[in-house]
Amino acid sequence: MSNILQSQSSPYLQQACQQPVNWQPWGKDAFRKARELDKPVIISIGYSSCHWCRQMSRDNYEDSYVASLMNRHFVCIKVDREERPDLDLFYMEASRMFNQSAGWPLHAFCLPDGAPFWCGTYFPKEDNGQGIAPWPQVLLRIAEHFREGRDELEE
Repeated sequence: MSNILQSQSSPYLQQACQQPVNWQPWGKDAFRKARELDKPVIISIGYSSCHWCRQMSRDNYEDSYVASLMNRHFVCIKVDREERPDLDLFYMEASRMFNQSAGWPLHAFCLPDGAPFWCGTYFPKEDNGQGIAPWPQVLLRIAEHFREGRDELEE
């Protein structure tokens, strides 16, 4: 699997097309791959002028180690909220249910069918002393929980 956002018209998705994360656009193919590979899905939702979306890209998605974690453990889907306000609304509501908050970039961690089991927003690459878990740690914990506690997630 590789990053296949080059053919997308969205400026936001175009910003991510050279990143080492194997980003997929929203669609049946991405979820089919998740089912075939039996991997959880990360749905990253944002927009081109979002400061924290750009910061997340610089801190995490452009880093080869972080990208390798994402690629190894997840099928990664990138969504432009301006093109898909329906998806943004759905996953924002899920984030509010899980965390009583939401914002961008929005990260929905989902079962291979797209059902969210946890959501979050911006994560730094390293501990910044502000009580926000570092993105690599989040990725590893979610991947482990998917492997070890999947039955609980599917309930």
